[in-house]
Amino acid sequence: MVWALYDDLLTAIPPDLRVRDCLAGQHWTLVRSKTVGVAMTPQEGQLQVKGAGHLSGLKVRELAGYIKSWNFNEATLGLAALNSALNTPEQAQKLAHVPPPVQEQASAFAAFREQVRGRKVAVIGHFPDLELLADSCTLSILERRPREGDFPDPACEYILPEQDYVFITATTLVNKTLPRLLELARPSRVILVGPSTPLTGRLFHYGISVLAGTVVTEPERVWQFVQEGGGGPELFNHGCCMVKVEENVD
Repeated sequence: MVWALYDDLLTAIPPDLRVRDCLAGQHWTLVRSKTVGVAMTPQEGQLQVKGAGHLSGLKVRELAGYIKSWNFNEATLGLAALNSALNTPEQAQKLAHVPPPVQEQASAFAAFREQVRGRKVAVIGHFPDLELLADSCTLSILERRPREGDFPDPACEYILPEQDYVFITATTLVNKTLPRLLELARPSRVILVGPSTPLTGRLFHYGISVLAGTVVTEPERVWQFVQEGGGGPELFNHGCCMVKVEENVD
């Protein structure tokens, strides 16, 4: 089924959980329910969101259903709603079976530097701090808006099947490319990375080995930061922590 991964994520949301508030910031989109869910705001195609002005009070599962929209502003709001239900400290601990590694400001790439040494590595999305990997592996960066040395994203069809490790930005959930990227990446070790990453073990069923996402620890602080136009990795200095959870292979 084309939407199997998305439908699986949506059924992970408690059916009666309600949206308390939404914030579509310049750089980040937030939804508050059980916790504050974070997703990266798209930088192109600023389209009107269906139901804007009437989203608070909706069931979270209904708003999270926007993740299947081809209006990427709506899909981003849907992803943030999903994360508002899933990305809690309790969920992260449940997935890790022990308190997972948590850092206020961190790079998922630094954590993998030794693991990828001497291996072929592809990264979907031009993240900050990629130089932390560049000197230890054969690195290919695929980017929708490529910079010098990057590959354009259609090259994924040729490059991903040859890799040992593949890091994929969670914003691929918004543009609907994640299922195909996961097909191409098999049998690589796949890390879904970025503040938009949902923390749910259901993603391990689709070939993802590691989730490197975000838990909001200070909701009011991160809300004010985004409301006032804050963006980039400074998010981690304003009430967010990076959490890394690996698939339990036992």
